[in-house]
Amino acid sequence: MIFWGIILTFTIGNAQLTDLARLEYSFMPKNKSDDQYTRLRAIINYPIALKNGDYIVIGGEYNRILLNLEDDYPFDTSALNKIHVIDLSLGYTFKWNENWRFGAKFNPRIASTLTKALVSEDFFMNGGVFFINDRTMDDSLKRPYRLILGLTYNATTGIPFPLPFVSYFREINEHWSFNLGVPKTNLKYALNAKNNILTFVGLDGYLAHLQEPLVINGEPVENISLSIIVGGMGYEYLFTSHLVGYLYTGYTFRLNNVLRNEHRDEIYKLDDLNTFYLRTGVKFKI
Repeated sequence: MIFWGIILTFTIGNAQLTDLARLEYSFMPKNKSDDQYTRLRAIINYPIALKNGDYIVIGGEYNRILLNLEDDYPFDTSALNKIHVIDLSLGYTFKWNENWRFGAKFNPRIASTLTKALVSEDFFMNGGVFFINDRTMDDSLKRPYRLILGLTYNATTGIPFPLPFVSYFREINEHWSFNLGVPKTNLKYALNAKNNILTFVGLDGYLAHLQEPLVINGEPVENISLSIIVGGMGYEYLFTSHLVGYLYTGYTFRLNNVLRNEHRDEIYKLDDLNTFYLRTGVKFKI
C-alpha cells in the first residue's frame, strides 16, 4: 500500500502509476502518407524511505520523438525530425491517516528540438498534489479497490490553472479488473498467472519548442504539438510478478499534429487523419 503512494507522486501521465522502470517503443504512421511518428521512451523512479512511512521519490523520463516527414511541405522540415522531452521529478508522500496517503510532485521539463543551446522557451514546469486511498491489499474486502484524487498543473497544455486528476481501480473477481480515469481507462482479463488481455482508451501527445523557428505563409512558428485519443486491445506477459512485457495496438479516435506560434495558436496542421497505433515495451513494476 505504501508503494502506491510513493510512485504516484512521481509518475502521472501515460506511464503506469506503479512503474519503477520502463523501456518503450511507439509507432504511428500517417494515414495515406509515407510520414511516420516514432517514439522511444525510458522511465526510472527511485523511492527513498524516510521515517514514519514517509518517502521521497526521485527519477526521470526521456522521450526521443522521431518525425519522418516524407511528404512535400511548403517549408524545410529538417528542423522537425527529432524532438526531445526530458522530465526530472521530485516527489514526497506521507500517510495522512489510516486510509489515505498524501503525495506531491514537482516536475520540471525540457521539451525541445535541442539543435542549439537551451533557452527559456525550452523549459516547462509541471506538478501535482494527490490523495490516495489504496485498499488493494485489504483481505477483508471482497472487491479490493484504489482511488486517487488530485490536481495537476501542466505548462504544456496551455491551460493556466490546475486540472483534476481521478483514477479508480477495482478488482471484480480473480480474472476481471478495471481502471477508470484520465489519461487511461482499461478493462483487463487475466487468462492465467502469466497472461493478461485488455481493452483500453487513452490520451497521448506532447508540446515542444522549435529552437530553429519556421516561417509559414508569413507566420512565425515556434512550437509543435501532437494530441491523440486512442483505443484498442493489449496483451501483457508476466515474466515475473514484477517484470512485464506488453503490446498495445489500436486506432486513434482523434489526432491533431500542429505547428504553432509563440502564443500556441495553430499555424499549420501537419496531420489530422486517424490512423493505426502501436506501443510495446517492458516494465519493472511493484
